[in-house]
Amino acid sequence: MNRKYFGTDGIRGTANQGAMTPEICLRLGMAAGRYFKSSNNRRHTVVIGKDTRLSGYTIEPALVSGFTSVGMDVTLFGTIPTPAVAMMTRSLRADLGVMISASHNPFQDNGIKLFGPDGYKLSDEIELEIEALMEEPLDSHLAAADTLGRTHRMHEATSRYIEIVKATFPRRLRLSGLRIVVDCANGAAYKVAPRVLYELGAEVIPLGVEPNGYNINEEVGSTDTLALKDAVRKYRADVGIALDGDADRCIVVDEQANEIDGDQLIALIAQQWHAAGKLTKPGVVTTVMSNLGLEKFLAELGLSMDRTKVGDRYVVEKMRAEGYNIGGEQSGHIVLSDFSTTGDGMIAALQILASIVQAEKPLSELANVFTPAPQKLINVRFEDNDPLEDKNVQALIKKVDKDLGKSGRLLIRKSGTERVVRVMAEAEDEARMDAAANEIAEAIRKAA
Repeated sequence: MNRKYFGTDGIRGTANQGAMTPEICLRLGMAAGRYFKSSNNRRHTVVIGKDTRLSGYTIEPALVSGFTSVGMDVTLFGTIPTPAVAMMTRSLRADLGVMISASHNPFQDNGIKLFGPDGYKLSDEIELEIEALMEEPLDSHLAAADTLGRTHRMHEATSRYIEIVKATFPRRLRLSGLRIVVDCANGAAYKVAPRVLYELGAEVIPLGVEPNGYNINEEVGSTDTLALKDAVRKYRADVGIALDGDADRCIVVDEQANEIDGDQLIALIAQQWHAAGKLTKPGVVTTVMSNLGLEKFLAELGLSMDRTKVGDRYVVEKMRAEGYNIGGEQSGHIVLSDFSTTGDGMIAALQILASIVQAEKPLSELANVFTPAPQKLINVRFEDNDPLEDKNVQALIKKVDKDLGKSGRLLIRKSGTERVVRVMAEAEDEARMDAAANEIAEAIRKAA
């Protein structure tokens, strides 16, 4: 399957270069607009949200020009989280939803995520069809002058999303008495996350709520929790919540400033929902990156764990196909399909907060529900050469994998959003795990 523009999570790249130029964005708008326009005579609508990156001011109008030129109306949400776009694509009965964001990447990158009318991310097959349409001449299939699309801004989009998120919190509960630090990564949730928590009764200490176009994910957010941990200690908070740039994932910190990853959060939610009889199927969906300790813990509860390729889109596809209502990734993408069609950092965080309130116990006593198997992840950057095509690297990976045998696990893959090879080793023996990861990472660095 040859893909020229789309990766594992939409289109992503350096702003104003490669796939992120105004021309490519214009072509994408025209192609996606054509694909999602039906043959009847009604008006067709696309909704567009974005995070706080400077390049959003270039990408958004290019997309708008593409959509309106083929006769689609455009509703602009402004700065809003990715899951809000997914939700409101469906609730507003739009034909297509678009989020302009590169998630946890630095400000110089940007990306475009597409959602179908059902609020779910597009399949590989649909993305390939859109790519084919993008290659056609710019002057083909343009709308007539009297059928061009119109654009308007929906000012109440943020408030509407806040109410949707608040409604996922158990009605009988309040966050009164909890002091919560929330790190919004100077990203898409900088307005909504503090308001959600405040309106549910918490004392809120916000971080990462001063975006300037350049500082998204910079020393803040789910990929850099040092500032969050410092704030939890300084303000003696009960919990810290870190979102990423588009707020579709979260990492949580307990009252002792210990970081709790996505696997532990999935375990806690699954445990709570299993006890309450809320699971639609006895199990969860995770990716190949999830820890063996999680799998063993779920098995002890009588729950299965289905693994997919890395990417929340593949998690959601498996959930829909098999009927699960909890899925997620170690990185903090947690999908609760009772509430959302994609990962939602705030909704996941509210489920954790509900557990704290119901149990009347600190998070440190609740969240470490299983002992993780020793696991090490090393990211190795590369430029033009693909180090995984190097024969010496390939031979070493086979040798190390064989040496680990059944007592460990090795996963080597290229990121779908960055020029990075991710080396993950997991083993019962921590020394063997560490040696395996380091040996392969060093070989990849030499070949890069």
